Amino acid sequence: MTEKVEEVIRYDVPSPFCGIASDDLTVSIIGQKVKVLENGDAYTSPGFETPITDRAPRVNGKEVTLAVAVEHTAKLLRKSKQTVISGLATDLNGARAAMALADKGRATVDHMNSRAVFKNTLVLQNTGWMNTTLSEVKNRVDMLLIVGSDIEAGFPRFFERIIWPEDTLFDQDIESRSVIYLGKGPSGKASTSPKGKKAEVMLCDDADLPEVLSVLRALVAGRTINAQEVGGVSVTDLAQLATRLKEAKYSVVTWVASMLEFDHAEVSVQMVCEMVKDLNIKARSSGLPLGGKDGEVTVNQVAVWQSGYPMRTNFNRGYPDYDPYLSDCLRMLKDDEVDTLLWVSSFDITRKVPASKALTVVLGRSGMTFDTEPAVFIPVGTPGIDHKGRAFRADGVVSLPLRQLRDSGLPSTFDVLSAIEQAL
Repeated sequence: MTEKVEEVIRYDVPSPFCGIASDDLTVSIIGQKVKVLENGDAYTSPGFETPITDRAPRVNGKEVTLAVAVEHTAKLLRKSKQTVISGLATDLNGARAAMALADKGRATVDHMNSRAVFKNTLVLQNTGWMNTTLSEVKNRVDMLLIVGSDIEAGFPRFFERIIWPEDTLFDQDIESRSVIYLGKGPSGKASTSPKGKKAEVMLCDDADLPEVLSVLRALVAGRTINAQEVGGVSVTDLAQLATRLKEAKYSVVTWVASMLEFDHAEVSVQMVCEMVKDLNIKARSSGLPLGGKDGEVTVNQVAVWQSGYPMRTNFNRGYPDYDPYLSDCLRMLKDDEVDTLLWVSSFDITRKVPASKALTVVLGRSGMTFDTEPAVFIPVGTPGIDHKGRAFRADGVVSLPLRQLRDSGLPSTFDVLSAIEQAL
């Protein structure tokens, strides 16, 4: 007779999937099956509910023990002339282990989302910015300007948790808040206030957004614009927007770098950040870049404190050497500069390993599929489900403790990478 497995309900469960670190989920665990009962979204629910299908490591498609897979990987790395450790969808400890392995193996480290991340990073390095935290936005914002991004498509609970919360620290009437889209419009109704106040939308094509932002900044700075419209947007409307930004008690300008899909988007991010600085001469304003999925913020934070540099750092010379252009993983793979790729992806089974001629080792979530079977595949646990962990949220100021919800028997990315490092 089969013994019935008791259902366990966990409350206030933090999510490693959403980017804004929602920590109010109600989750059911029955054996190895996890289901989100309350407060899930399009990213969080599938993330928790993905079933375990692979448990055994594979070398050249054949099942082996973890020890054999680790030793085989170490052998490949010892022979490698140029190793890249990328993907890096992992938690804080996984990122630490990746940096340690890169140091010992003289490898390059880069994240799967770094092309979006560096639209922000280059601006921070070149001219700096004045940004805020999710908590400050939640409690103080009275005007939110969204630039070129459909936030609810990428962060489904952002408005619910940050813009339209039930309570704020200073008892602000949230219905007094204004939400304005510049560029893209919203894909749903999340930006509509609880009492039905809709967001304002000023549409323009992605290709026109840099010029529109340039004019808006000029108007904020008090410049005269001798044109009736720019990028299909009325200059009069932009002048009114500039005035409202200057008169707001606490305006916030936000964007999602991965949604700024045009050449040299980092220049437009810089324009936004410089406009925020201009606003702060006489008013109060802040920027808020949104990201953090797949561990991108976590890995960048760890890279900075471990090496002194962000991602796209290599250890080929025996010390950290940062180059945001030469150490771009996707560029290196495209140009056949890599002979061994170690890819880490412990969150989303739909993320694909980039095609290349490099020998590929994958530390991935159970259930990943491949167009080409990697030389080594080691299924690893997911932080916040299969083992404890920590992950930074989008604003980079809070590391959220992640819980273990089940005993899957799968090793963590930290355990596997540390074992590979020891075997080198």
